[in-house]
Amino acid sequence: ITAMKRLPPLPTIADLIRLYGLSAKSQLSQNFLLDLNITDKLVRSAGNLTGCVACEVGPGPGALTRSILNAGPATVIAIEKDRRFQPSLELLAEASGGRLKLHYDDVLTFDFEKACDQHVSRKTWEEDPPNLHILGNLPFNISIPLLLQWLSLIPKRQGPFHFGRTQLTLTFQKEVADRIMAAPDHPQRSRLSIMAQHLCDIKLCFNMPGAVFVPRPKVDATVLKFTPLIVPKIDMEYNILETVVKTLFQYRRKIIRKGASLLFPGQPDRVVELFRLSGVDETLRPQQLTLEHFKDLTFCYRTILGNLSSVTTS
Repeated sequence: ITAMKRLPPLPTIADLIRLYGLSAKSQLSQNFLLDLNITDKLVRSAGNLTGCVACEVGPGPGALTRSILNAGPATVIAIEKDRRFQPSLELLAEASGGRLKLHYDDVLTFDFEKACDQHVSRKTWEEDPPNLHILGNLPFNISIPLLLQWLSLIPKRQGPFHFGRTQLTLTFQKEVADRIMAAPDHPQRSRLSIMAQHLCDIKLCFNMPGAVFVPRPKVDATVLKFTPLIVPKIDMEYNILETVVKTLFQYRRKIIRKGASLLFPGQPDRVVELFRLSGVDETLRPQQLTLEHFKDLTFCYRTILGNLSSVTTS
């Protein structure tokens, strides 16, 4: 079945780029992956796509799209903001036998639930991930905003996660991937590390030198695979946890007492109470904090806010 679903012979992506006069736009942080050996490897990292629904973010001229289609999914939903790639993508759509659905849209505002509803079988959160996979060679300028947006949708079970624990296989600038994966005491540990690691199992698939991209960026890239956890590491409202994490990391090189003072402006007694209740050492720096530390701090922060609210309303 998989062999029957392979694409017919087509012009190379490099030929299509020349034919249509395409070039990467620096203002959109576009860098093309043209080597099908690399795009095939990225698709293999996502797992078995046979018969599933694959959603590709930013297909560009369509190199990764070809590798996805050749992996045998039932449907590929491609979201591309730049209409210059329309001729190249429509050539692929025609060759795909109706499997490739093109959406010229901004992924940051794209309605995944509407686009995928008729193609994807919904699973409960406790079941295995649904037959929906999201893949993409992300433009570097949207990778962090997009990931943070998706992470915020996991607890709400919205967007791609309306269908269950949808898996994501994505490229990031290596420095960003290092931040996402950073463990406690790692100099790259950041807000991104905490928000991603408490919600997802994250696998580092492979690194790519900048030389595999056209045009060549000044940085290397990394492919990461995200699988949302059934139970998050920190059972807390996303916005409250994000407030604490974001605030404490505002002073990366200072002890966390400095950042915590911003949680209770003009209320030093509340800051003392936060560390007394949580048992967390106020002389630690943000990069040293474990997920357990953030769990304790966030629960105590919410408790103090609740106490202040009840005092105010009584």
